[in-house]
Amino acid sequence: MLKFSDFEKWQKKHHKNMHEFFVFTGEVFLALVETVRHPFRIRGRETLYYLEQCGVKSVPIVLLICFLLGMILAFQGALQLSKFGTEIFIVDLVSFSVLKELGPFMVAIIATGRAGSAFAAEIGTMIADEEVNALSTMGISIARFLVVPKLIAMIIALPILSAFGDIAALLGGMFVGNVMADIPIGAYYARTVNILEASTFLFGIGKSVIFAFLISFIGCFKGLQSTMDAQGVGRSATNAVVSGILAVVVCDAIIAVIDSFGG
Repeated sequence: MLKFSDFEKWQKKHHKNMHEFFVFTGEVFLALVETVRHPFRIRGRETLYYLEQCGVKSVPIVLLICFLLGMILAFQGALQLSKFGTEIFIVDLVSFSVLKELGPFMVAIIATGRAGSAFAAEIGTMIADEEVNALSTMGISIARFLVVPKLIAMIIALPILSAFGDIAALLGGMFVGNVMADIPIGAYYARTVNILEASTFLFGIGKSVIFAFLISFIGCFKGLQSTMDAQGVGRSATNAVVSGILAVVVCDAIIAVIDSFGG
């Protein structure tokens, strides 16, 4: 049975977490404003390092998963559309699903598992080694020193990864459409070009920017909430992945609803 004392502890912990969240949000906002005002103060070497970790090293897994995603969509579409002799609409199914929804979403999930957990684990380890306390004692802004390079790297990397993922998924759909539905590659390409507009592609890329901010922001925040032990670092990494995926799903749903009313 839940005791009143347990509820009181949960309430105090909840209020503490909310306070830490708003404080962290304000610090990150001020750090970003300072970065915009003085862009030459960006930690370039660290930003490039995270850009490599979040972007370059994620390309193979993004291409593979998105290619398979396009194949799965095309395969399932072919099974159903072939019953009505409308296999050409496989192109529409794959193209719009990938560019507007599944492409940016899948890339964001991959980035959450790779970068979000890595950010939390890195900062959590620094807390365990008391490096964060040392930085604070020296008067160095934690948000500017640790968070901003990760934010910038992720915001640059994720839209580029989404573009690569979109291309890979379209190629996967083209492969299945050609092999299973006997759609000539030229016809598949022509249909893709005819039905898609630049706004469709840019819509997905815009979502990727939002997802990138959420993933890196939550990863860093959960890392700063880590306790000073090995178990705390593991919990912070796990919480970063769970919270990051939840935030991406909720954000994607909100954007989909807004887009449906706008359309």
